[in-house]
Amino acid sequence: MPKSRADFEAALDRLVRENRFTIAVVFPLVGAALFVASHQRWNWIPPWLLMNPLLVLFGTLVMRLPLVAGFAPLVNKRAAGALFAVFGYAYAVEFVGVHYGVPYGDFSYQIELGPMLAGVPVGLPVFFVPLVLNSYLLTLLLFGPQASGTSLRSRAVRVLASLALVLVVDLVLDPAAVGLGFWVYDGGGGYYGVPWTNYAGWVLSGLVAVLLIEFGFDSSRLTRRLDRCPFMLDDFVSFVLLWGAMNVYFQNWVPVALAVALLGGLVRADRFDFVSVGRKHPEQG
Repeated sequence: MPKSRADFEAALDRLVRENRFTIAVVFPLVGAALFVASHQRWNWIPPWLLMNPLLVLFGTLVMRLPLVAGFAPLVNKRAAGALFAVFGYAYAVEFVGVHYGVPYGDFSYQIELGPMLAGVPVGLPVFFVPLVLNSYLLTLLLFGPQASGTSLRSRAVRVLASLALVLVVDLVLDPAAVGLGFWVYDGGGGYYGVPWTNYAGWVLSGLVAVLLIEFGFDSSRLTRRLDRCPFMLDDFVSFVLLWGAMNVYFQNWVPVALAVALLGGLVRADRFDFVSVGRKHPEQG
């Protein structure tokens, strides 16, 4: 058992490095297959496997491991405070959305995604916050020097580009989630059953979340950690594979194209190919 924080971080780092392909590729593809099985209600699949909320939460937590391992050495008191603020904000804004229709529009959960509290999944921060963190990290890689430093221009690039990526992420996520019946919008919507008000809401919620991350973390330290940690964006790979596959299943071709674009961004940033994910990297500092 790890005896210190450093030991724990090293153990988690090894676990992720030695299982990159399983976490980043196998888990999302198996998850997509189980989602399809649940949607088709195949009777040869054990009933407890069909859209099991605890299984959904467990699979999500496993796919988040690369992000957790990547960020762990960077979490000081300030960063921890920012993360807790984002967690609390994510739950609060979802509670208001479910009960009052603001800012996303009137919607309700149709499936329990793990334990629920006042109509909102307790694990909501696990679903939402990593999407913001991944978008922030990919921005740092794609924009390079333009997104580094403490100047007002660099901060603006980080915040605005991260927010744009967060919106693209939801343009991929929401149509497939609606198709699966995770949640439904009253009256449907013009974008694969999703109203455009949802994306106006994501501008607000995403902006607050990105600003909290910007406040809590040193972008230069994040960039250095990204350089040393090849798996830090594997969670984004999992997201693209899972929700890209689900959109193919529902024939949602615009979200599919956006998922391909996100994967192209990861490839351009030298963060994903099946060879590198399948390779065991030596431990780095």
